[in-house]
Amino acid sequence: MEDESITPEHRDFVGALASGLVVIQAFDASHRQMTLSEVAERAGMDRAKARRFLLTLHSLGFIRRDGRLFMLTPKVLSLGYAYSAGNDYLPVVEHYLHEVTAELGESCSLAVLDGQDIIYVVRSSAAHRLMSINLSAGIRLPAAYTSMGRVLAAQLGADRKEEWLNGVSFSSYTSFSVKDKALLSSELQKVSAQGYCIVDQELELGLRSLAAPAFNHKGHLIGAVNISTNALRVSLEDLKERCLPVLMAAIENIRVHTR
Repeated sequence: MEDESITPEHRDFVGALASGLVVIQAFDASHRQMTLSEVAERAGMDRAKARRFLLTLHSLGFIRRDGRLFMLTPKVLSLGYAYSAGNDYLPVVEHYLHEVTAELGESCSLAVLDGQDIIYVVRSSAAHRLMSINLSAGIRLPAAYTSMGRVLAAQLGADRKEEWLNGVSFSSYTSFSVKDKALLSSELQKVSAQGYCIVDQELELGLRSLAAPAFNHKGHLIGAVNISTNALRVSLEDLKERCLPVLMAAIENIRVHTR
């Protein structure tokens, strides 16, 4: 989380590689297939540049073309597999997430911070669906409005935390959504002090979640683990008294059993 990174102006920054990845990331659940113009708009580049990257990715097998439409191929999954294969603790994490779901009947996930978003890495889904979108590994959500995002932001050093706060785009997803930097900063201080975070219906009405940071046995942060619940079924009191001990026990098991 604290690794230094170079800026686009640095001599070692490869702009072509960065642009190619931007084109791949332009595709998502709402944009499974797009025209050249649509890709260019979502990637923030002109048509000529987007066309070159699409044709290159097509030649490499990452993009399929059907007339005017472009779409990702299953080969893109190899990029995600490389991450999973390089992090052999993920099966251990998944095991304990499933244990939480089995005990509480609630969904449980591990996510990491990527800029202003969190990315779901491992998920154990309960039978009931909580959000309007189908959550799965690879899904991105705005970190500022999720319990896992706030937990991970609270783990940043002072300078990076301030930089992160300055980059937040505040949105009124619901009437409960945090609306300014000062309030969010105060929430992060609270998270740091208590060691966990509860976000109550700030991203979507009815969605209530609890999260805490997860570390390996060397004390390195590997992500945040959360329990997602329905606000009509699980009260805030129940979330703290019944769910929090189960979550913390799972996180301790993850710490003990991950390298």
